[in-house]
Amino acid sequence: MIRSLAITTDFTVLHDIPLKQLDDANIKWYWVDFHNPSEEEALHLKDHFHFHPLAIEDCFYLLQRPKMDHYDDNVHFFVMHAMNAKTLDAEEVDMFLGKNFIVTFHLHDSREIEDAWCRLSEQENLRSEGHIYAAYLVLDNLVDQYFPSVYQLEDQLDEIENNVHSESIEVLMNDIFEIRSKLLKIRRTIVPMRDLLYRVINTERIEQFRGHIVFFTDIHDHLLKLSEMIESNRDMTADMRDSYISLNSNRMNTIMKTLTVITTIFMPLTFIAGLYGMNFAYMPELQWHWGYFAILIIMFGIGLGMFVWFWKKGWFK
Repeated sequence: MIRSLAITTDFTVLHDIPLKQLDDANIKWYWVDFHNPSEEEALHLKDHFHFHPLAIEDCFYLLQRPKMDHYDDNVHFFVMHAMNAKTLDAEEVDMFLGKNFIVTFHLHDSREIEDAWCRLSEQENLRSEGHIYAAYLVLDNLVDQYFPSVYQLEDQLDEIENNVHSESIEVLMNDIFEIRSKLLKIRRTIVPMRDLLYRVINTERIEQFRGHIVFFTDIHDHLLKLSEMIESNRDMTADMRDSYISLNSNRMNTIMKTLTVITTIFMPLTFIAGLYGMNFAYMPELQWHWGYFAILIIMFGIGLGMFVWFWKKGWFK
């Protein structure tokens, strides 16, 4: 699907006019959006706009790393990443920026582009800002959609830390590793976008950016904040993981120590029971009238004595 939004010299909005009419003198600037175009529609990138073949190729071969390329015909190509809120996977959004136009290209539904499109259509004060501001709106919306996913993971970490559902350590460990995996996936989207915005605010190839540099700097600040939140949360998951591993190891050591004490107490008792269980014919103690009770008392005394000794040595603490 191809749709167009043209702003006239008196800042009137024209929707879905033919591409050939976009070059009229009455058009101040315009925005063309390619949403999952057919092969015939995609040919307009080459036949009408005459974009560079490498840039057109990058639009169809997913998933490119966020980047900014400059071409000789004063057209600038941007590869950006949106984030799927459900899967946290990156979805590519491409943008061509020219002297008086912006062209976006995306194969997935983009709520961010739709929001920017509607705002420009409805608010006249935004149209007067020009196509550079439209590019800013797209980038800003893309970055703003990162925050809910990061905040959601932070809330999950708080629940795990407080263990509000009294889950076992095994369940908590699985949840921590799952969150850590999600944080890594988000990081793979945010960090390249942060690097892209750093290039944008420091580039000297796009003169129109100079009047809007403060807006793109604000986006870069948001990405810096997101990066710090991701690293902070990853450190928190590492600390929680180490704490649970230490706790589990301590519990295992306590169990092993208790079993060792019990085994040690029963070792002499087992020896005595085994000795008098050999049933040799010439064992004098077997003929004692009170031998059975005497052995029981001796075994009880040995067990109690070892228990008291281990207790004083602090083995049960």
